[in-house]
Amino acid sequence: MNKATIGLAEIAYIVRQKLVSLSSHFLYGGYLRKWLFLGVLIGVGGGLGAVVFADLLSISTHFFLGIVVGYHVPTSAASGDHHGSAKYLRPWALPLITTSGALLAGIIISTLAPKVKDHGIDGVLLAAHKNPWGMRFRAVIGEILAAAATIGSGGSAGPEGPTAQITGGTASMLARTLYLSPGDARIAVASGIGSGIGAIFRAPLGGAIFSAEILYRQDLEAEVLIPSAIASAVAYGVFGSINGFRLLFAYKGKPYVFNHPLNLLWYLLLGVVAGGMGILYAKGFYGISDWFARRKIPFLLKVSMGGAVTGVVALAVPEVLGTGNGWVQRSLQAGMVSIPLWIILAVPFLHILTTSASLGSGGIGGTFGPGIVIGAFTGAAFWRLFHGVVPGIPHSAVPFVIVSMMACFGSASRAPFAVLVMVAEMTGTIGIMPPAMIAVGVATAMAWQADVTIYRSQPDKRRQVL
Repeated sequence: MNKATIGLAEIAYIVRQKLVSLSSHFLYGGYLRKWLFLGVLIGVGGGLGAVVFADLLSISTHFFLGIVVGYHVPTSAASGDHHGSAKYLRPWALPLITTSGALLAGIIISTLAPKVKDHGIDGVLLAAHKNPWGMRFRAVIGEILAAAATIGSGGSAGPEGPTAQITGGTASMLARTLYLSPGDARIAVASGIGSGIGAIFRAPLGGAIFSAEILYRQDLEAEVLIPSAIASAVAYGVFGSINGFRLLFAYKGKPYVFNHPLNLLWYLLLGVVAGGMGILYAKGFYGISDWFARRKIPFLLKVSMGGAVTGVVALAVPEVLGTGNGWVQRSLQAGMVSIPLWIILAVPFLHILTTSASLGSGGIGGTFGPGIVIGAFTGAAFWRLFHGVVPGIPHSAVPFVIVSMMACFGSASRAPFAVLVMVAEMTGTIGIMPPAMIAVGVATAMAWQADVTIYRSQPDKRRQVL
């Protein structure tokens, strides 16, 4: 080690000690003072991290799909509510771009985060339980760059995974710098998950609950709720100040009012269907992921295969490309009545295939976003099949679309209350809660019975960790 390196290490140590000294007034001044201080720092990092990734993803998508392929994906209300392109200008380029983007993501991961085995929210959950001080800046940078390449080139994945990596990494860095105890470090990293997701999905309350609920399959970390609420509110404030405070998905119809108790039977049945799709999502995702893991082929070839699968499927069904947020937006406006029924029926299954191929092969992104799209199309398919045929079905597909989003991913993630609240915040439809609770409850009971989850890093209960 040369003198320059020793000098930098000494400077870093002195700076760290000064930060600890300045922070001690807050860290040892009682519970409220400590978590107000840490929550604000985590929230600022979460909000800025969500802004950075949202902008990076927008640039990547515009380049790969917009410029090279000549296709503009539809967008959510928060991103301008654009309907997107009617067709591909250069369809031959699509499989090449999805494959090249996946290959680029693989190169980035191999270079910057070769030792990281779990990515996205699963990786942050593992860190929270095993080593909350251990998330490294270089690996986090690698993951967000790889995620931008994966999703921006058309890979089927959500933005919440890399956002959680940024915010969880920020919290982990704070835990190292300020010498937080194991319990406080775990709470800080968990709060980071919720703050990033609450910001990127514009659902701060749901993000706060998500932090507490996502840590275990069958338990809740109550100690996380207050710190996460502070962090999530601050992150949402930072993100909204830069990108606006619009709802992620705008529903322009009349506010939903629950006034027909007998309709609960339909939502109960919808819960069964959406819960079954959530189980299929989790099982299918890990079935395909394990298939890729067993293949004794080079990693870069493996991840390229995943990108190629997505590109080929998307030639016929563009609804599987990217985050899919724009297609959810369309479902809230017209119930997808202009889309052929066979596509609506096929998309949930094809989205499971492409998400599993994109991420299970080694690409980087989140599983939350695709779960919302799968749920939306499941609800739309349910409505299209029964509307006008069976009495009592609502005249609009929107309630079924929203409730199915809640039930499908709420059950698959083992975070039913958080997803219930988050989707209500995303869509501005708090009045839909009564029938949604029936559907989410049924779907979650099915997931418990099947013993499945989309997050393998979740222990069953707290006592398995503490």
